[in-house]
Amino acid sequence: MIKVGDRLPNATFNVLTAEGPKPKTTDEIFAGKKVVLFAVPGAFTPTCSNNHLPGYRDNFDELKAKGVDTIAVTAVNDAFVMGAWQKMQNCEGKIEFLGDGSAKFAKALGLELDLTERGMGVRSRRYSMLVEDGVVKTLNVEEGPGAEASGAKAMLGQL
Repeated sequence: MIKVGDRLPNATFNVLTAEGPKPKTTDEIFAGKKVVLFAVPGAFTPTCSNNHLPGYRDNFDELKAKGVDTIAVTAVNDAFVMGAWQKMQNCEGKIEFLGDGSAKFAKALGLELDLTERGMGVRSRRYSMLVEDGVVKTLNVEEGPGAEASGAKAMLGQL
């Protein structure tokens, strides 16, 4: 599993643009920037939609005031699902939605979660991290249900 001090692995996400899905690399997202990245097991799932994501959306100004350049969320979903979730959650212009449709990024981090028995396949564990110029500075992995350790309030306390 990735740890504080490690460099993020090279990966390519899919993001929904006005022209359709486009690739976006870790270099494009993280190089030379201070980024808060959080991950959810799935877009539109209850904890992710009702607790985790809204905390980051609602604390956008406070996170930016602490010097964060970008706030991003990733999930093992395709760009179309991530784009619909972004729009439904009123996060356009605030949070970047990074589709990790095949769980390649989650697996490269060692943060995949096998929910096959629950009909969801391989997903990402719930976590948050502060990444500066591609290097992990803080990492908060949820050990149980909920979004406390990886939520926006916890991240604000670490900045």
